[in-house]
Amino acid sequence: MALEITDSNFEEVVLKADKPVLIDFWAEWCGPCRMVGPVVEELAKDYEGKAVIGKVNVDENPEISVRYGIRNIPALLFFKNGEIVDKQIGAVPKSVLNEKLEKQLV
Repeated sequence: MALEITDSNFEEVVLKADKPVLIDFWAEWCGPCRMVGPVVEELAKDYEGKAVIGKVNVDENPEISVRYGIRNIPALLFFKNGEIVDKQIGAVPKSVLNEKLEKQLV
């Protein structure tokens, strides 16, 4: 299951992670977010132990959203060593996210 990432645990879970991190910025009211949600959950299972997969509810965690300039959701940010290395805005097929994650595992 994807981790719930909040303003309070963001630094520990994301910035200090020793693995690549994928974060899905989403909201309850966002239709495309509901399409991406199950894909993110699948990725969490597929990459268990290899990458950190998490979700940030933008309504409940405005600090992170503002910090990274999230204006459109779903927004998926890929982090490695505490830095953003890739991003994807909008709903895309699982294969696109898989490919982006695989690049970070190298």
